[in-house]
Amino acid sequence: MQISLEALKEAISIKEKIEALEARLEKLFGGVVSTVVEHAPLLQIKKGRRKMSASARAKIAAAQRARWAKSKGSAPASVVKPAPATRFSAAHRAALSAAAKARHAKAKGLSVAKSAKKTGGISAEGRARLAAVMKARWAKRKKSGGPALNAPKKKK
Repeated sequence: MQISLEALKEAISIKEKIEALEARLEKLFGGVVSTVVEHAPLLQIKKGRRKMSASARAKIAAAQRARWAKSKGSAPASVVKPAPATRFSAAHRAALSAAAKARHAKAKGLSVAKSAKKTGGISAEGRARLAAVMKARWAKRKKSGGPALNAPKKKK
């Protein structure tokens, strides 16, 4: 790319004018003048959407509802806060609690009583008795010709 002599002379004269104007600005502001080129990175505009948290949106919405109610002359509707989402399962919370109790006991020098697995439920004999009763009930129903217990109900 070749630049003509006239274009170079014009560029030099423009540069000299810029320097003269900057000198005038320095006189006005006491030597604290910076060029636009120095602040170019600061002037770049970020693109994209800003994200707002759900709680911030809820606060804004509640404030707007209160303003609407005030302008309409009615009492603002009570804002029902949603229940916070649970992040851990019940089993995980129980495990965390047990770990915290163990740490506390260790720090205090206490013995940690290990809890046995959940007891109760149904014994093997009880399960066998229930199975026999259910088999008898099913046999009686089958003999009488009634529908199976798991059969779909008839529409009326």
